Amino acid sequence: MSSLDPYSVAVALDGAGWHPAAWRFNTVPARSYFTAGHWVDQVRQAERGLLDFVTFEDSLTLQSSNLFTADSRTDQVRGRFDAVLLAARVAPATRHIGLVPTAGVTHSEPFHLSTGLATLDHISGGRAGWKVRVSATPAEAENFGRRTVPQIDERSLQSGAAQELLAELFGEAADAVEVVRRLWDSWEDDAVIRDRSTGRYLDRGKLHPVDFQGSHFSVVGPSITPRPPQGQPLVTALAHSTIPYELAAKGADLVYVTPRDADDARAVVGAVRQAEDRVGRTGARLRIFADLVVFLEDTPERARSRKARFDGADGAELVSDAAVLTDSPTGLVRTLAGFREAGIDGFRLRPGASEADLRAIVTGLVPELQSRGLFRRSYDTGTLRSRLGLSVPANRYAA
Repeated sequence: MSSLDPYSVAVALDGAGWHPAAWRFNTVPARSYFTAGHWVDQVRQAERGLLDFVTFEDSLTLQSSNLFTADSRTDQVRGRFDAVLLAARVAPATRHIGLVPTAGVTHSEPFHLSTGLATLDHISGGRAGWKVRVSATPAEAENFGRRTVPQIDERSLQSGAAQELLAELFGEAADAVEVVRRLWDSWEDDAVIRDRSTGRYLDRGKLHPVDFQGSHFSVVGPSITPRPPQGQPLVTALAHSTIPYELAAKGADLVYVTPRDADDARAVVGAVRQAEDRVGRTGARLRIFADLVVFLEDTPERARSRKARFDGADGAELVSDAAVLTDSPTGLVRTLAGFREAGIDGFRLRPGASEADLRAIVTGLVPELQSRGLFRRSYDTGTLRSRLGLSVPANRYAA
């Protein structure tokens, strides 16, 4: 990618922000996080900044300060809206920005996922995506009661048993993504006729059973929802290591990665490309977006000071899977340039505080990029896929 190519920038929205103490410092009432208006306002602000898309976080248990186990903290935001339903609520209130909800595959049926996401693509006019999530904790399994998942933790993550569990869960996820994609293709684009003169609404010959038989799912199809406007909504996944890289390489259009710096980014990009080779990926290469937690102020010192106040209120320094940056918009542009030179295609920024840092992205970072000719000054009229340079996939069942 040329250093002069326009940047792709997305924002990850989650409650009050990605710092667990952010809710104490935002000026909006904390009760607003569970109102539609709060989310509509955030996404509209991101749209005013001409960002590519927003993601909505979701999970099947309450948030926790621990990666693999529940906690009992009552001083941090707990609870979320269903991300797909939230995106559907936001869609009519926006016009251009992509909407990418998180939806888990481990305890959900691919048929339901496919229809929900296809519906979102229809009502948004081709702006839908999907952030695939794998559930690997006993607490999530216990909320459904249909299977058990053994406890793993960071210390045992590299053990043979943990790796075997993850391989099983991510293998199931790959099958789920494949089923969802087949269901999206089960209606040909012109299957709906709507000819009042002849009374023919549907060409039944252009609806196809998917007949998927795998070790995890057996799905006949077709879907109940016509093919989405994008053909296939954008499929994305967060990945940190080999097994998740291979899931993304098998079934996603875009992968979020978490490099610590530009040198690490170069190594991560190489690992993702190797994963593509191992799984025999065909077609368009994965778009690789770097995830970064950002605290933005006029100066790096003010950004560090604000984060330090948040850390003090929470009782611990923020720890994240992604790099945490405290900087000015100008400084962040320099950092992003280094990541781009390492092969990163775009960025998903996680605002430390949704109020202050989303505003700084829109009113600070975006103008800095625009002044360098590196960011759009208006939206095109295309779909989310076309904005990211991805074509409409051919329907696998069409003659």
